[in-house]
Amino acid sequence: MICENIEKVQARITEACSRAGRDRENVTLIAVSKTKPIPDLEEAYRGGVRDFGENKVQELVEKAEVLPKDIRWHMIGHLQRNKVKYIVDKVCLIHSVDSLRLAEEISKEAVKRQLIVNILVEVNVAGEETKFGSTTGDAIQLVEQIAALPGICIKGLMTIAPFVENPEENRKYFSKLRQLAVDINDKNIDNVTMHVLSMGMTGDYEVAVEEGATLVRVGTGIFGERNYSAV
Repeated sequence: MICENIEKVQARITEACSRAGRDRENVTLIAVSKTKPIPDLEEAYRGGVRDFGENKVQELVEKAEVLPKDIRWHMIGHLQRNKVKYIVDKVCLIHSVDSLRLAEEISKEAVKRQLIVNILVEVNVAGEETKFGSTTGDAIQLVEQIAALPGICIKGLMTIAPFVENPEENRKYFSKLRQLAVDINDKNIDNVTMHVLSMGMTGDYEVAVEEGATLVRVGTGIFGERNYSAV
């Protein structure tokens, strides 16, 4: 079932790229595997997925130890500063950098281990009080501040759009994030590229792709409903 779901999601991404006149190779599917058991991830791996997203540091670390080493791990959940040291050498990308203080901690650990850590700046485009992330108004200044830190490379932006019944309602937020990335790119800030837009989840990833997403984060659409008792 998981492999079949992956095929369906990949096909819908391809169709969305076609509608938007985009190159399919520019969009990567991240399987959001939080709370999912190892066998489910192994099945997704057999289905061709190599990018997995986790919300919790401990879960990411435990899974990374036992699963194939060519998996690219993405930290997509809110990251506490005291947990940074556990994952800086295990993730290919931290999506959820939402403050200068968090970035400073990542920088400190990166320098200590002689690493360059790739990050995205999280932007709360919809302005939801329950969500983390910089405001759109503060995002450019935050990017400029983080870009000055050693051991960090800013690759782009991430947002979590509202949960909606009609995915079209989120199009404006995805479009706004893409425009913000263009505005930041135009500033030619050292140590900053805006090649990556992480946006779109199970309910709205096709709209996100049409609006420029390069990473889509799909959990339920691949693994089914989340098992909250496993959290």
